Amino acid sequence: MEKISHLNTGNSLDRLYHAWLGKLTLSISPAAFMLAYMDWLSHLSVSPGKHLELIQKAIRKTMRYSVYAAHATLDKNTPPCMCPLPQDKRFRGDDWQQWPFNLIYQAFLHQQQWWSNATTGVRGVTPHHERVVEFMTRQFLDAFSPSNFPFMNPEVIRVTLEQGGQNFVRGWLNFIEDMERKLGGKPPVGAENFIPGKQVAITPGKVIYRNRLIELIQYAPATKTVYREPILITPAWIMKYYILDLSPHNSMVKYLVEQGHTVYMISWKNPTAEDRDLGMDDYRRLGVMAALDIISTIQPEVKIHALGYCLGGTLLSIAAAAMAREGDNRLQSITLLATQTDFTEVGELGLFIDPSQVAWLEDIMWDQGYLDTTQMAGAFSMLRSNDLIWSSLIHEYLLGERRPMIDLMAWNADATRLPYKMHSEYLEQLYLNNDLAEGRYRVDERTISIGDIRVPLFVVGTETDHVAPWRSVFKIHQLARHADVTFLLTNGGHNAGIISEPGHPRRHHRIATRKAGDRHVDPETWLLQTPIDEGSWWPSWNHWLVDHSTKKRVAPPPMGIDDKDYPILSDAPGIYVLQK
Repeated sequence: MEKISHLNTGNSLDRLYHAWLGKLTLSISPAAFMLAYMDWLSHLSVSPGKHLELIQKAIRKTMRYSVYAAHATLDKNTPPCMCPLPQDKRFRGDDWQQWPFNLIYQAFLHQQQWWSNATTGVRGVTPHHERVVEFMTRQFLDAFSPSNFPFMNPEVIRVTLEQGGQNFVRGWLNFIEDMERKLGGKPPVGAENFIPGKQVAITPGKVIYRNRLIELIQYAPATKTVYREPILITPAWIMKYYILDLSPHNSMVKYLVEQGHTVYMISWKNPTAEDRDLGMDDYRRLGVMAALDIISTIQPEVKIHALGYCLGGTLLSIAAAAMAREGDNRLQSITLLATQTDFTEVGELGLFIDPSQVAWLEDIMWDQGYLDTTQMAGAFSMLRSNDLIWSSLIHEYLLGERRPMIDLMAWNADATRLPYKMHSEYLEQLYLNNDLAEGRYRVDERTISIGDIRVPLFVVGTETDHVAPWRSVFKIHQLARHADVTFLLTNGGHNAGIISEPGHPRRHHRIATRKAGDRHVDPETWLLQTPIDEGSWWPSWNHWLVDHSTKKRVAPPPMGIDDKDYPILSDAPGIYVLQK
């Protein structure tokens, strides 16, 4: 017993130390990156062929850059010898094409490419470690980009001369204000203009049910008659539901009710340390299944269109597979937005998911009972550091320009916490072990399979999604082999691609249906075969919903159950969405 006690004490000490250190490392495990770099460095050290290749590349790049520098010094119209990647917007301005700034950024791009060659293609390095080393090296180089330094950035120099240095004064004041808000736990500047229930999340509705984990909102009808089958929306609990009910002009909920649909929305509680033992099955039972039960009471013997977004879609897939196993046929259709059900190809987010990193996160959560919003932000910011970190630094602090706050940015700053047990189960069972796709995920002590789902699916991927890459989302075709799958690919990212209301400029999408039993088509072939449709994808989805609904419309259902056991609790958006 004494030996066990000592082991427990040592384990607890390790966890407390990791939790403390995690505050300094943005919740990222330093051991995970040390392992990756040691793997790369040890294999590189015994690869003389790779050494010769890198030396040759360095000589060729130096010679090419020297020739370019000589020509560019004499002729200002000399085209660059190396172009940035399509997503790299740092050097697009005309100022950067002038001497000597064109030489500066070209030298940086040559260095960046050489290091990309050095960190990839080393024989023997595990693919995961190679991606980690290449990614982290790129992050380090981006920190030293010439665009980040005022004496190397021509736009900053020009603005400084024009304004007599007042941009730095405003930038310093912006920095002080941001630090004061961050230390005080306040939202970013301008977010106070987007309060749920006032400026956003204002589609009329009622909170008709509440338990320890969710509030269920039923939205008021906007038409005299409605489609018989209602829609239940399950958002991810890593974010607040009102991304789907933002401002009136881009609210998906408002759009749906105006098309004649009855809409119900799950609003998740923002968990605290008291909720540390809530697991994935609690979210299924108290979330999706509890909402279905209430809707079935309001509208008995009516099937339901179910929609899940991101992690909410993964949960809905689990619930639907368990319902199919049990013969529960209440679902009319399933819509999945930016949702992964197979986690073998999760994109750059997978760089932060390995046994070392999961253990690190578990220790952080074990100490406080949840994963905090600021602790999640580190990894997400690094995925798009040029847009989310360095670009903001330049505009806010060097140019002294405040970017106007918009509803989507304010929502993004209004994040939620994740309970210890749920997040641990999610990372281990889905990300690390891929139990759902490989038939090992258990509900009520029995395995479930996405292949048991028979109802039609409408699945949306977004072209530049860094959280749920569309090729990963596309894998639903292989898992739901007995269901009709309509796959839609829209431009945009994980959030902006989904919030794509009609009239939104520069939107396009592709859409195609694979019938149950049809031969599989790989994503690249699908991309080549499927034509582009201009405009928002929402009308295409609405047409699909209508096609899978009863044609004869009916009077709107009652608002809630409205009896002594289930009284209407409040107006939307409720209280859970306001929790900090």
